[in-house]
Amino acid sequence: MMLSGKRPNNLGVRNGRFAPCRLTPNCVSSQADPAADPGHHVDPIAVQLGAGASWSALMEVLRELPRVTIIQNRPGYVYAECRSRIFGFVDDLELHLDKRAGVIHVRSASRLGRRDFGVNRRRVETIRSRLARRLSAS
Repeated sequence: MMLSGKRPNNLGVRNGRFAPCRLTPNCVSSQADPAADPGHHVDPIAVQLGAGASWSALMEVLRELPRVTIIQNRPGYVYAECRSRIFGFVDDLELHLDKRAGVIHVRSASRLGRRDFGVNRRRVETIRSRLARRLSAS
């Protein structure tokens, strides 16, 4: 059974920002206000060892994750679709390198349903920890 839903038309970065999360609790974003919207907020990923090395290592981490397909990869931005193991639900993952702030902003959102049972937040934390391990091994 595949429950992919329709790819959103608001993907990408406009004026340095992702689209905001919908009101449903199945999205996290490093650009959500931590005080006003703590349920959607997740910390950005800190850039280590320079932007180029961090971004290259991030691409390696994404390619190693199961059921993650990179759809768009351009300098400083990547969009990937993440498919759940059992039902094939698709989540949209976006990452944006903000060199000025020294961070990688991230947004991960479910296409369907209201709740994600923490899947998007865990995905971001998995990426963060794998990236840190990869960079510390460099």
